[in-house]
Amino acid sequence: MERLWDAPDGVALTVREVHSALAGARDIAYTTVMTVMDRLARKDLVDQERDGRAYSYRPRATRAALTAELMRDTLDDFSDHDRGTALVAFVEEAGPEDVAALRRALAELDDPPGRVES
Repeated sequence: MERLWDAPDGVALTVREVHSALAGARDIAYTTVMTVMDRLARKDLVDQERDGRAYSYRPRATRAALTAELMRDTLDDFSDHDRGTALVAFVEEAGPEDVAALRRALAELDDPPGRVES
């Protein structure tokens, strides 16, 4: 997914292109990359399109959107009480930059831009 997200917006990559990008960092078989890409397509995480004799792939969601969806799915497995406990534990592990981002997001939820006081 990282290689697909790193591609310019709207650009689909073939298995060969993903394999080439990964091969510089580690020894990985072409067939392994092909299998992973096919599984990502079956899980609807990527769009798979015919590109000549090969397939090309592009992510269906941004990195941030997929991360948020996975976090929501995980939290949905908890009861209301446990969900709050899990969120607190998550925030306690966050670094200063993440805490600042959370504070900004919470402030925006409390006072969204363009809101008119009545």
